[in-house]
Amino acid sequence: MIILETNVLLLLLVAFPIVAAFAGYIIGRKSKKVRDYFVIAVTAVEFGMAIGLCFTSGDFFWKGFVGYGLHFRADGFRLIMALLASFIWLMTTIQSRDYFAQFRNRNRYYLFMLLTLGATMGIFLSANLYTTFIFFEVMSFTSYVLVIHEETPEAHDAGRSYVGFAVLGGLVTLFGLFMLHNILGTLEIDQLAAAAAALPEGSFGTLLVAGLLTLFGFGVKAGMYPLHTWLPQSYRFAPAPATALLSAILSKAGIFGMLVISCNIFLHDYTWGMIMLCLGVLTMLTGAMLAVFSVNIKRTLACSSMSQIGFIIVGIGMQGILGEHNAIAVQGTLLHLMNHSLIKLVLFMGIGVIFLHVKNLDFNTVRGFGRKKPVLMGVFGMAILGVIGMPLWNGYISKTLIHESIVEYIAMFPSMTGMAVFFKIVEALFTFAGGLTCAYMLKVFIAVFVEKNTDPEEQARMDAKKKYMSWPTTICLIVGAVILPVLGVIPHLTMDHIAAVGEGFMHGHGLDHAVAYFSWTNLKGAVASLSIGVIVYFLIVRMCLMKRDITIGKRVYIDVWPRWMDIERWIYRPGLLRILPFVGAFAARAAYSVADVVITGCKRILFYNRPEKFVAPLNNEFGTYNIERKPKRISNSLAYSLLLFGIGIILALFFLLISTLVR
Repeated sequence: MIILETNVLLLLLVAFPIVAAFAGYIIGRKSKKVRDYFVIAVTAVEFGMAIGLCFTSGDFFWKGFVGYGLHFRADGFRLIMALLASFIWLMTTIQSRDYFAQFRNRNRYYLFMLLTLGATMGIFLSANLYTTFIFFEVMSFTSYVLVIHEETPEAHDAGRSYVGFAVLGGLVTLFGLFMLHNILGTLEIDQLAAAAAALPEGSFGTLLVAGLLTLFGFGVKAGMYPLHTWLPQSYRFAPAPATALLSAILSKAGIFGMLVISCNIFLHDYTWGMIMLCLGVLTMLTGAMLAVFSVNIKRTLACSSMSQIGFIIVGIGMQGILGEHNAIAVQGTLLHLMNHSLIKLVLFMGIGVIFLHVKNLDFNTVRGFGRKKPVLMGVFGMAILGVIGMPLWNGYISKTLIHESIVEYIAMFPSMTGMAVFFKIVEALFTFAGGLTCAYMLKVFIAVFVEKNTDPEEQARMDAKKKYMSWPTTICLIVGAVILPVLGVIPHLTMDHIAAVGEGFMHGHGLDHAVAYFSWTNLKGAVASLSIGVIVYFLIVRMCLMKRDITIGKRVYIDVWPRWMDIERWIYRPGLLRILPFVGAFAARAAYSVADVVITGCKRILFYNRPEKFVAPLNNEFGTYNIERKPKRISNSLAYSLLLFGIGIILALFFLLISTLVR
């Protein structure tokens, strides 16, 4: 039975870019110019339809789709995410026309970019976890093509890491969803909280295991520690417009899943809140430290994204810890999610402009590029002020709310008990991570816009570039940059209303009183973070992460991060590519040996008196595991096989959709 309910616009937001992706590919075979304008028009229409959701209501529920059905909804938070995603997609698509002018395989990029847009909309509008998971997996495979677009060895290596984590995370999350459905009896998001509350005593342990398994895949996509290792590599080698999408939007798909679990299944649960808080603190600090030590601007911003995701996860954790009094944590989480997306849009678009002219984003190479480029300096500076939490910018508002949620919980303790001391340490680490944000962003800004290049001739060539970006890219950067201080200067007229619209998704109840964002109590936290950042920059970055190159007589940036601390290369890859295959091969050999013993025993007993002996066929290659090094080819790689597998899943779902319609 098929039930189509009310708001068809929800289905259009998901299906339109998917259909347009194939139309754009066909157009691109005939005319690249027409294709470029067509794709921009598609994203503009998508943004317009997202705005149209503000004036509609109702769900879209396709009950007969593959058993559980597709269920979309456009409540406050989902509406915010749909608007945010479509706006960022439009901005990056406009820049893509200039960025990819000298690239190959643009048709392929636009095809998978639009497919990813449709899948991302499917996630943000989903009203049950089954729908979320379907589009989450589609998004993982389509976005893989964006990561490896340049097809360099480094890009393919980053792609293998990206898709490997995505597949592993998807499988673990699917197992968790099976458990959740078995425990709760539903995957409808608005029914999860009631179903979890109705569970009998003693079932929390099983529910916690199911929740952690489900969290795994969402944590991978968000870049949560210790599942973050794919992130710096993938962001670094993907094209800048794709990196903007990965950082600003696709990572938020993982946060969306985290919020569904944390704010419904474990609503107001202290234990779950503590788990999320610890993971958030680790993610926040690890990303910030990696960014400080980075010698590549794109990697710095990638690690910065990981750190800011950590701030958001801290907010999620504080929601559970504060229980029913979590309004300030709810608003801080929602607003920092939005602010980080807007800030990283501007930063990665700016990085795209720089890369088009320098072709390398190493700190020593890009030094001095922006010295005589006031527009680029202005928009980049706006985004940097936002991400470091400068008062009067949007990042300050959301960080203040999350920080105040920690302070609020500390105030609940009558004395400095052990837990009070623990949360004092959490508050100090929060402030310190904000200081590290200031330090690595100072490093980026001073290197690009203040220092001179070590090569005077290269500096002269950089200074001579007067027309370094087209007017559409300029407009997109200025629009994105202006939004940031506007949100920060009048937060009560802008950000408070946005938070009020979206807080229902997290079961927030609104603040009892308006927050005095610019009181000295809140400002001193920002002053402390900024002061720490300046100290770290001059004492660590300038003195320890730079040295004098005797060949040129000038100071250069150096990479001093220990190689042995690369946990993907030393732990994950050996474990996934050597230990697990060895265990599997060992189990296969053991099963083969047991079967051989049984067959031989049966042969001797059952055919003991027969003149002709039964001889079981042997397969000497079964269960063996040999490592044979072959030339790396994309057609023989795991990533290519997984891509084909993903295409097969999409075709199978399409076939089921058609067969359902026919019935």
